[in-house]
Amino acid sequence: MVTRQTCSKRLWTSPKPNNNNCRMPENFSLKETKPNIGGGRVSGGREKLTSSFDLVEVTHFLFVRVVKARDLACSNATVGGGVCHTFVEIKIGKYKGSTKYLEMNKRNPEWNQVFAFTKDRIQSLSVEITVREKEFVNDEFIGKIAIDMSDIPTRVPPDSPLAPQWYKLESEANSSVGELMMILWFGTQADEVFIDAWHSDVASVSGDSITNTRSKVYLSPRLWYLRINIIEAQDLVVPGDKNRNPEVYVKAALGNVKLRTRVSADKSLNPRWNEDLMFVAVEPFYDHLVLTVVDKNNEEEFSLGRCMVHLSEAYIRWLPEPVGAKWYNLEGGGDVVEELKFASKLNMRISLDGGYHVFDESIDCSSDYRATFKGLWPPAIGVLELGIIGASVLVPMKSRDGRETTDAYCVAKYGPKWVRTRTVVNSFSPKWNEQYTWEVYDPYTVLIIGIFDNCHLNGEKGPNPKDPSIGKLRIRLSTLSTNRVYTYSYPLIALQPSGVKKMGEIQLALRFTSPSYTSLLAAYARPLFPKMHYIHPLSVYQLDSLRQQAIGILCSRLSSAEPPLRTEVTGFMLDAGYQLWSPRKAKANTERLMDAVHVITEAWKWFDTIKKWNNPAANVLVIVLYLVVVFYPSLVLPTLLIYCFLIGIWQYRKRPRDPTHVDIKLSLADSTNADEWDEEFDTFPSSKQGEVLRMRYDRLRSMAGKVMVMVGDLATQGERLTALWSWQDPVASAIFLALCVMAAVVFCSGLVPPRCILVMVGMFVMRPPSFGIGIPCAPQNVFGRLPTKADCML
Repeated sequence: MVTRQTCSKRLWTSPKPNNNNCRMPENFSLKETKPNIGGGRVSGGREKLTSSFDLVEVTHFLFVRVVKARDLACSNATVGGGVCHTFVEIKIGKYKGSTKYLEMNKRNPEWNQVFAFTKDRIQSLSVEITVREKEFVNDEFIGKIAIDMSDIPTRVPPDSPLAPQWYKLESEANSSVGELMMILWFGTQADEVFIDAWHSDVASVSGDSITNTRSKVYLSPRLWYLRINIIEAQDLVVPGDKNRNPEVYVKAALGNVKLRTRVSADKSLNPRWNEDLMFVAVEPFYDHLVLTVVDKNNEEEFSLGRCMVHLSEAYIRWLPEPVGAKWYNLEGGGDVVEELKFASKLNMRISLDGGYHVFDESIDCSSDYRATFKGLWPPAIGVLELGIIGASVLVPMKSRDGRETTDAYCVAKYGPKWVRTRTVVNSFSPKWNEQYTWEVYDPYTVLIIGIFDNCHLNGEKGPNPKDPSIGKLRIRLSTLSTNRVYTYSYPLIALQPSGVKKMGEIQLALRFTSPSYTSLLAAYARPLFPKMHYIHPLSVYQLDSLRQQAIGILCSRLSSAEPPLRTEVTGFMLDAGYQLWSPRKAKANTERLMDAVHVITEAWKWFDTIKKWNNPAANVLVIVLYLVVVFYPSLVLPTLLIYCFLIGIWQYRKRPRDPTHVDIKLSLADSTNADEWDEEFDTFPSSKQGEVLRMRYDRLRSMAGKVMVMVGDLATQGERLTALWSWQDPVASAIFLALCVMAAVVFCSGLVPPRCILVMVGMFVMRPPSFGIGIPCAPQNVFGRLPTKADCML
């Protein structure tokens, strides 16, 4: 038996640690926080809260809602029906916000805009609301209103919204210049106008860019697996030589995705395929499915006809039974010019398979496993609540006006629901204090949270700027205790070509509530995937190809929303490049495998010490236990179960108290050298050339060669086992069969009880070293001489 350390050393040569990347582990550790959430009732994050918005710190805002004006004394509107460019300006101390400009030839404009000013940052005793007229040089003053802070009321939801009132505008000449309808009140982030309001912390952003700073909730469109079972074609007309055997295949296209069948083996005018092609379709079904029958003649291809199918005509399938086949007429054969009296046909089964779950995330880190068809959804088992409190010590992401800055926003995904917080401009310690909820259908699911820098505000350079990622984390719900509030600061860890780097920390409050423990236990007993994944399983290649299609669809749809969830953000959250080669991941996965079989290797090492009689008292105890097992076999299973129970109770005191988070040691991020980082971040295909590419290829060949030898060793042992009765070695097979007959006669005759045989075998294996321990016994010698197929390998 190869030990864990030996096997690990055999597979991988551990690189020298990169001193620049070896940080103290505490820099990347999880920290429990004590935020002032729940109205001050939570200090350690362990109490159960029940009120809404109880997982975030209460932030007070001054809201100003500007509705409309009437009878404005606009100079341009009074001169020959000119256009009046009026807007409203709100000023509170150093903060200033303004409404959009309205170009109209009337004096009763309507804005209906809301402004939110953080109360803690207000350093003024009054609010000034000014109505102005836009001019080329200096904006013309129309009138203003001043309101003392002490006169502004406070609104606490779920109270109804306050009714706006008319205020008379005051001019410099004390004349009547019009009235303005508005309302001011103090509130919190629980106010319904908070999401769409203009915020004072984005005062430096103007124009259409303000839309990119607002928080928003997105819903992924419903995705379906579209299955096309192409059976056969009939009465095809081939141009040119009528006696030629055509090589026909079918090409299918849905949107930008194109697939094709193999060339039919029939090579006739009635070819058969019976082959499945699968696409990912999205609701609503805008795209048509286009199928083209193509004849391949040497290097040229000719279209023999095509048909177009609208997806609304496809059969929705949620049961394992296949749908009925249907004939479709082929039209528009571009190379067939003669007029036909009959139409070529294509026999197919087209169905939207709603019994599957369409994977857009990796299977092991998915936030949803439900089938597409709603009738197959299991009942919800609970509610997940997330409070995104803020971030701290974020690294600078860009430079603006000669100084480094970061405009951070947070994105969270669970199931089909995406949430995006508002952007906090020019802050390395942003505070969001936004709370969101999701329904939970399975505890094995994962919540994904990422932070990004907004590069679509004022001053960004480049024709198509992208929002770079700051960090990402995953939280598996099954590792959380129900009805408990978790308040932690998670490290934001990023992998860069220079190594692993801490990008900051994010403070979260999390709670998974399950009202029924019975429904939670029932969720563990259900199959993880919908039944169609087990009855008609898809191959690994199909799942990966369909997942890439799903990611492309989601990136396209979410990037067209307002504000858009951009393609780079969606791809980063969904791990679009998860399958690319990484030597670091290969080593880390090997270490994980060794840790998984660590119990077996340790048990073998312990048994090896027993055979060597290093501790005679322990050996005597083991022999006594073995004899008890032999003579009282009915105690074996209960003893093992009680032993497992006691081990679990003993390990309970060592149970993890904190949620899971990114482990840089498990990922080997602290021991990866610079060349391996450079290889991991290399493009695909590789951008390297010459000596660097040759060196990496040789290193990969060396690793693959060691894996190949290990696989060959395992295959050799399996072939020796099957060679016992294959008669490749007549002597060994004869010895084995003779022993089988002798053992059967002995057991059936009752001359030697089976317990005596087991006692003799056990005593022989655990004999003292003076009786020849360490020398292989006769059965081992026979097994080691059995032939294998390695002799037939080139």
